[in-house]
Amino acid sequence: MDEVTLREYRPGDAEAMYALDVVCFEPVFQFSRRAMRYFAEARRAVTVLAEAEEELVGFCIAEVDDEVGYVVTLDVAPAWRRKGLARRLMAETEAKVRAAGGGAMTLHVFAGNVSAKQFYESIGYGRVGMVEGFYGRSMDALVYRKKL
Repeated sequence: MDEVTLREYRPGDAEAMYALDVVCFEPVFQFSRRAMRYFAEARRAVTVLAEAEEELVGFCIAEVDDEVGYVVTLDVAPAWRRKGLARRLMAETEAKVRAAGGGAMTLHVFAGNVSAKQFYESIGYGRVGMVEGFYGRSMDALVYRKKL
């Protein structure tokens, strides 16, 4: 993991982020190019990118609103999964949200995504609710929260 560098978003990163999102998620869960840029460049965005040998291998976008950070997306390239990168991205994002005045983090997870649920629970997130149809018809989301 020493070969991975974390950094903040820079103009022009959105295209590489979009390309990684297409690799990471099924179409129903993917962001459009426009949405990716919008979320990454939002006024209250906290965006952390992970690079290895100048290639984007992961990123996390959160938005801070009313002292709560909301994880918009967490993407890790398949070859970099189960190596601690997602934990590292989340820890850095949480630290930046805390520094921006956030006291908690929330996120949505597709109810059928067992590995994501296990991951978030393993880093201290607890399930606090459910939103029916969040990702589309019959595609519910579980709501998770963590106090920072």
